[in-house]
Amino acid sequence: MHNFEKLRVYQESLNITDDIYQLSEKFPKNEIFGITNQLRRASVSIVLNITEGSGRTKKEFRHFLNMARTSAYECTAILEMVRRRGYITDGEFKNFYDKLEIIIKMINKLRSSIHD
Repeated sequence: MHNFEKLRVYQESLNITDDIYQLSEKFPKNEIFGITNQLRRASVSIVLNITEGSGRTKKEFRHFLNMARTSAYECTAILEMVRRRGYITDGEFKNFYDKLEIIIKMINKLRSSIHD
């Protein structure tokens, strides 16, 4: 097992990516190359930045964690757009918003624990 696989934030990021793929299956087919693709890519980016950063220097890892956090913010914004279009309910939005907030807090905590 690689070190990043032991990180809870990595596991939670994988979980939300799975959930986002499942959620986006119900989006209109005409959104496949728009919002659907962008949301999926943003969620995958959270996971991949945590993964890639873990194999770098501490300074670089902090940078990759910043990018992972930015991707989580991007997911939040896209989910708001999707909610406004009526593709998801307010409850679904809140559920994902809360999960992303937890991931963002975990990223922040991990980032602040990394010292040179």
